[in-house]
Amino acid sequence: MTRHFGVLIPSTNTTVEIECRLLPPIYQAHVGRLMTSTPGRTFSPSRDEDIDYQSRLLGTAKVALVILAQTSASLFADDYDDSVIRRMSAGAGVPAVTSAQAVGRAVRALGARRIAVVSPYSADVNQRAGHYFAAKHGLEAVALEGFGATDSYAIGQLGSENARDAFARIDRPEIEVFVVPGGNFPTMTSIAAWEREFGKPVVTTNQASFWTMLRAFDAANGVPGFGRLLAEVPAG
Repeated sequence: MTRHFGVLIPSTNTTVEIECRLLPPIYQAHVGRLMTSTPGRTFSPSRDEDIDYQSRLLGTAKVALVILAQTSASLFADDYDDSVIRRMSAGAGVPAVTSAQAVGRAVRALGARRIAVVSPYSADVNQRAGHYFAAKHGLEAVALEGFGATDSYAIGQLGSENARDAFARIDRPEIEVFVVPGGNFPTMTSIAAWEREFGKPVVTTNQASFWTMLRAFDAANGVPGFGRLLAEVPAG
């Protein structure tokens, strides 16, 4: 039986839909786009009215879950996850989750606490990420590394070598998991190779979102080829 889920993405995102197509056909993603609430401000949350409207449309497709694939939005207000989840659930009539929540829960499901955050973001946004994962998920960010991107659209053009080189620079024994936030940063097809090279799990925005979807559908089988998280689908 085909399982349907909804994904909300910033209007500038060119990656999430492509990575959704890597899933087995039984899992069908339906996508709504959102305009930024603050034109000219990089990585700002999306407009509430767009979240309401697009969630309502996704509900008419009878999706079973709605995911907001915009990790950076959760970093700018301590109550953002709670408020946006209420909006999405009210609009679609189904459970909802943010990708930031998915990442934090995925790390905990892997039995880890100490992370390295490697992202396309600026140092300031990375600091916010470290605070978020500590405050909301009890994780310790022992390293923060970013590419300093200021254009969200341009993130979709970055190569995976940016993350691999960052891992090599900062890797040390106390890091249990590499966390790579950024739904527009193409990562899915590189995760397995990164894990083989560095010997530790890698959790990315889209991968963690898909893990949450698999858990919501109580999937009997994992999705191999995209890292330990999707291959094993650990409970969390």
